[in-house]
Amino acid sequence: MKAWDRIRNPSKLTRVRWLIVYCTDVILIFPLVGYYGFYLNWQQGTPPLAVLAGVAVLLAFNVLSTRPFRVAVQGGRRPTAVLAVSGVLALVLLTVFAQIWAIPTWVALLAPFVRKRVTLVVALASIAVANLFVWWIGGWIISLLMLVQAVLTAICLAVVWANLALWRLTTEAHEGEEALARLAVSEERLRFARDLNDLLGQSLTDVAQRTERAERALATDREAAAAEMFEVRDLARRSLREVRAVVQNYRAIDLDEVLASVRAVLEAADVRCTVRADTGELPPETRTLLATVVREGVTNVLKHSRAERCTITIEDGVLEMSNDGVSGPAGEHAPNGLAGLAQRIRAAGGTLEAEPTADGRYRLRAAVPA
Repeated sequence: MKAWDRIRNPSKLTRVRWLIVYCTDVILIFPLVGYYGFYLNWQQGTPPLAVLAGVAVLLAFNVLSTRPFRVAVQGGRRPTAVLAVSGVLALVLLTVFAQIWAIPTWVALLAPFVRKRVTLVVALASIAVANLFVWWIGGWIISLLMLVQAVLTAICLAVVWANLALWRLTTEAHEGEEALARLAVSEERLRFARDLNDLLGQSLTDVAQRTERAERALATDREAAAAEMFEVRDLARRSLREVRAVVQNYRAIDLDEVLASVRAVLEAADVRCTVRADTGELPPETRTLLATVVREGVTNVLKHSRAERCTITIEDGVLEMSNDGVSGPAGEHAPNGLAGLAQRIRAAGGTLEAEPTADGRYRLRAAVPA
């Protein structure tokens, strides 16, 4: 079922890989011209069994020729057996059935797995072998054949090398986006850790020192020890208020920045995101709550759905997020992760709802007094 979901809703990177592979297949089917050649041979009186044998060899070569480039794109090991068998079939097609179309394709199949200099040497050698064979059987069109095979070989190699370069650039760009996202999260965590360290370091040191003084005074002067402990209590309460203030400031995130960030994250995850938000008149408390809802909603979209489209609208303090990632009964999409957030919104006088809709979408709605 998961495999079918990946086929039905492929990622953006998978779609690009499919496009590159299929475009390369269009070039690698040059040997299909050979079927027409076998048809002409049959029309000219070649025995049907010989024609069928040639068609079978060509068909086997066509099937094998679709494999190596897919392995190269997926980063797999060189398919030595496939390359060897397809090379033998290409030689059989040339020497037995006088079909030159398979040779340029086989050279292109080899190109992703060897150096370019080796590929060029093999290409020149294949052109020479093919033309020497035609000359040996008495062909007078050797110059024309050399030109045709050289052009076909050049086209096949150019397409394979260009598509491989395009795939490498695509994967590097995708990995760069993921690295930037991880870096942003790490930097935010480090900033928050530094703030807490600066805040709590001195406070906890003072608490430890006053506690030691109270412990030493406990045996000789209970009143002094009690006074020290009162100081420790007040210091702990003050530190708690400061920590809560830091956390509140940390949570006071900018709504517009969050909207821009989650849109980029969704687009990077192959989810088309449309944002229509009127946030100019919202007070800071409302903006913070809605920003938190947006982040939680996007997390649910990425973790618990196979959405392709997501819409985010904000108007008069009402946030609505909907996506098309619902694929099962309503009970499978219960918003458990939103329970704590719903309590915060209710405490502020608002409401939060999350449920599948009749049109097969999932909607998250948060209304906060503006």
